Amino acid sequence: MTPQEDEYLPRISVERVCVVEQGHGSKKEGVKVCKIDQNVRFSIEGLRSYCFANWDERIYDAFVLAAAVQFCDHVKPRPKVAWGRVFEVTIPVHDPDLWNSPSVSRALHDALTLLTGDHWSIEFINRKQPADQPRQSSLNLPGGAVTLMPFSDGLDSRVVSGLIENSNSSRLMRVRLGSKRLGGKQNSKHEPFALVPYKVSYKPYGSRESSGRSRGFRFALLSAVGAFMADASEIVVSESGQGAIGPTLVTVGQGYDDYRNHPLFTIRMEALIKALFDHTVKYQFPRLWHTKGETLKSYLDTCGEKAPWRDTWSCWRSNQFSSVDGAKRQCGVCAACLLRRLSVHAAGQEEDRSTYVWEDLSARSFEEGAAENFKLHHPRGAHFQYAIAGVLHLEHLAKFTNSPLNRSALTRKNNQLSKALNIHLDDITSKSNRMLQAHANEWENFLTSLGNDSFIVKWLEGDQS
Repeated sequence: MTPQEDEYLPRISVERVCVVEQGHGSKKEGVKVCKIDQNVRFSIEGLRSYCFANWDERIYDAFVLAAAVQFCDHVKPRPKVAWGRVFEVTIPVHDPDLWNSPSVSRALHDALTLLTGDHWSIEFINRKQPADQPRQSSLNLPGGAVTLMPFSDGLDSRVVSGLIENSNSSRLMRVRLGSKRLGGKQNSKHEPFALVPYKVSYKPYGSRESSGRSRGFRFALLSAVGAFMADASEIVVSESGQGAIGPTLVTVGQGYDDYRNHPLFTIRMEALIKALFDHTVKYQFPRLWHTKGETLKSYLDTCGEKAPWRDTWSCWRSNQFSSVDGAKRQCGVCAACLLRRLSVHAAGQEEDRSTYVWEDLSARSFEEGAAENFKLHHPRGAHFQYAIAGVLHLEHLAKFTNSPLNRSALTRKNNQLSKALNIHLDDITSKSNRMLQAHANEWENFLTSLGNDSFIVKWLEGDQS
């Protein structure tokens, strides 16, 4: 912790959270209680998909930890004039000596601090009774070398998994990150890691923070547990350079750098998994130096023009805010949707207008771009703000290398990548500059395709009317 952080922390209220087992509580005043089997509910089927070998209590405790971090992240809103929060958390585990050991504790706190920008103090206490052991399952496990990959409904997951499977370099095993079953209802019972093994509820406190940086910890930990269970030595991170490096270069407002898909965070997770499970695993970034558009084009060139990708989901917005005539759509204007649309264009592809709420980005005004039957209750509300932020993020990233003011920041970030990946700085700099220039070219071509009358082009010219 820096001296500046030391000076800053006392002015922030400490959020104390106590995780308790079923049938127990906390009588400490001013402490939020996270109850296992109420706030953290385990899925029997989900647990079984992780328990195809001997039951290991460290895995169950790791899931409780991930759920507790998610709970803390949502029930405490970030300060209005700053970013960081302070958490003091107690969590019951089967082996507190292991979890409180210097190697595990240091690696855990290093990973969480970098990822969330918060200050964490986590103490592990002894469980009052052992957790129930799930019945072990007979699952379809690939033989030989195995590569793990966190898998969601996203475009990156689909296309990178397709590229890996086409290469036949190793057997790919997916770790499900979304709410749907991996492989569909018919196959999920026979697939490992087919379901997220727990769900988190924030009652009675409510979910009061939407930045959600803890998702990165959950995703990384679930995939690492999968690697340990499958004795895999590699975990593939499917993000492109725009999604992995971009959020650490271009932040929004007072926002803290987003390291959720960055090698600087994953090397900390590698240290945690080594200390906790005595298992060595490496997170690999096969598309780190490519744009999302380049990755999609490579997928189609390799797997064929008819290879599936259009049914993937990129949108950040909830279905309740992005539906037309009762059917869910991606919003089309948040940063994730705009990057998808930019990438689809860069790959020479098109999507049906009904994919998005904002069907027409060439429209003269923001309101006119939305589907005719979409009810936009607040013309300058959340959708508008998400759209402005998304456009500016992609624009700033495209112009990043052109500004002398950004040179020191880019050099610092490249140095971090050089150390994290153990690659010479000159090589990192060359790869980074190429990827950023490719993004700039794709963004310019995308804007040109929208035409001068597009509300997005007008926004970049300073007209937000």
